[in-house]
Amino acid sequence: MKYCSECGSPVEHRVPDGDNLPRHICDSCNTIHYQNPKLVVGCLPVWEQQVLLCKRAIEPCYGLWTLPAGFMENQESLEEAALRESREEANANLEIEGIYSVISLPHINQVYVLYRARLLDLDFYAGAESLDVQLFSEDDIPWQQLAFKTIENTLRHFFADRKQGIFPVHNGVISKRNRLGQECD
Repeated sequence: MKYCSECGSPVEHRVPDGDNLPRHICDSCNTIHYQNPKLVVGCLPVWEQQVLLCKRAIEPCYGLWTLPAGFMENQESLEEAALRESREEANANLEIEGIYSVISLPHINQVYVLYRARLLDLDFYAGAESLDVQLFSEDDIPWQQLAFKTIENTLRHFFADRKQGIFPVHNGVISKRNRLGQECD
């Protein structure tokens, strides 16, 4: 950030009085610009023994598979964001069953919140950000073509939990780049 979004004056990057982290500060209008992690919210859609994955039509990780998820918008609840992203990417009609995974990615200032959800019908199809959407059984998951480590972790937990018949909330941290060496996660 070089200029204040409030008044247009140049900003300085320093620790403000009473704080302990550097912030972008405008000395003209005294605005302190806080930058916080972004929330990525989505669903793990399930139909019987299969999960719904989307093949990305956008960067990062164009052409790789993921769960329907994306950045939360202002004035949305977590659940609203998860359902919106699932409609945008897979045109999926879902019923949310509960929070399933919360994963922090401090190296890229993101937090993923993924819900377990039940597909209500099979009328899904690829949205503008997806090349394809498909149901996969555990044995057919394209593990080497998954876009993000967060998605791989969530899917591995899901299939292990399903065998046990319990679905606890998984909380974790991924603090490095994914196996492709990209900032995809």
